[in-house]
Amino acid sequence: MIRKIIHLDLDAFFCAVEELRDPTLRGKPFAVGGQPAERGVVASCSYAARQRGVHSALPMSQAVRLCPGLLIVPARHQAYGEMSRRVMAQLRMLTPLVEQLSIDEAFLDVTELPETGEILARRLQVRINNELKLSCSLGLATNKLLAKTANSVGKAAAKGNGPPNAITIVPPGQEAEFLAPLPCDALWGVGPKTAERLIELGLHTIGDIARWSEADLGRRFGKNGHDLAQHARGIDLRPVITQRETKSISQETTFVRDIYDGAELQRILQGQAEGVSRALRRKRLTGTTVKLKVRWADFTTVTRQSTLSQPTDDAAPIFNAAGKLLEKVWSGQPVRLIGIGISGLGAEVRQMNLWDSPNEKEERLQQTIQTLQTRFGAKAIQRGDRLSDLMDETPWE
Repeated sequence: MIRKIIHLDLDAFFCAVEELRDPTLRGKPFAVGGQPAERGVVASCSYAARQRGVHSALPMSQAVRLCPGLLIVPARHQAYGEMSRRVMAQLRMLTPLVEQLSIDEAFLDVTELPETGEILARRLQVRINNELKLSCSLGLATNKLLAKTANSVGKAAAKGNGPPNAITIVPPGQEAEFLAPLPCDALWGVGPKTAERLIELGLHTIGDIARWSEADLGRRFGKNGHDLAQHARGIDLRPVITQRETKSISQETTFVRDIYDGAELQRILQGQAEGVSRALRRKRLTGTTVKLKVRWADFTTVTRQSTLSQPTDDAAPIFNAAGKLLEKVWSGQPVRLIGIGISGLGAEVRQMNLWDSPNEKEERLQQTIQTLQTRFGAKAIQRGDRLSDLMDETPWE
């Protein structure tokens, strides 16, 4: 059976949600993100701003230079998460075979549905346009690689000043033909370094890769070389995965001003360890490997990790391990960013030591704190020595 895979991408999602909240933003150059004076970056920007050179991940200070008069809207991640859940619910009304890639992107496998893929894609787009008032673009093909690539090509080719709201279809049997004229870095999985090596070989398009010896690509790039050869020919057998295993949990903080104070860095690590602990307990997981991430003022980033003697979801051992790692790498230089992560995750296991007596009071306290923070937010109740922290804490990507 020929597969029918749809890739959906919400157009300028954060901005679209902000326009629903404030319709006066429509048609104006604006960006969602932090303030220029606070080292903010562009999380998303309107199409009017994009026409003036603004794009995601651009420092906001540079964005306002490119686009004088740029409106800056603070991010409202809770609102974006809620709207994303509504979108994914719409997708699952069409098929349970949904693989969510990010807050605004997903694959759908509609192979078993009787209608053509084009009918299903157009129906889905109309539903999201009308019921959620959001623009979305879709790619339709026989596999995930082609569906995602088609969507990217369709969005880039869209004309006009507004969101593309495009649908791009690669008919069965035309996969390699569709890919051939595209540049090498348009192939999903080809990063800047791989693209440079391919260009050194004289390979500039995906068609060039398809015509190259797969054995030679394998010798030069290892397993990735064989994948390159297959993908360049439009071959991708990967299924749509409806659930993904959590591999790590992390939290990091970028500071408005560089931090020189070791005690303050330790306090921030304590708060991050508590946040990671809450996330572990929500997911009923424990972890064994603690990772520290530090970025100096010159943007140099160092990471170190330490393995715990036993799995844990408790903030104390996570903080202790990260604190010791910080002591090894920090010698007083200014810190721009710091973060904690934990991996080696497994299912929560509660086992009492034979010689210990249960501390029911402490357990009830932790449960109460977690309940309050889940209901009212992480800052509803916290350690007294963190009340002065006004940093913007964000998940570690």
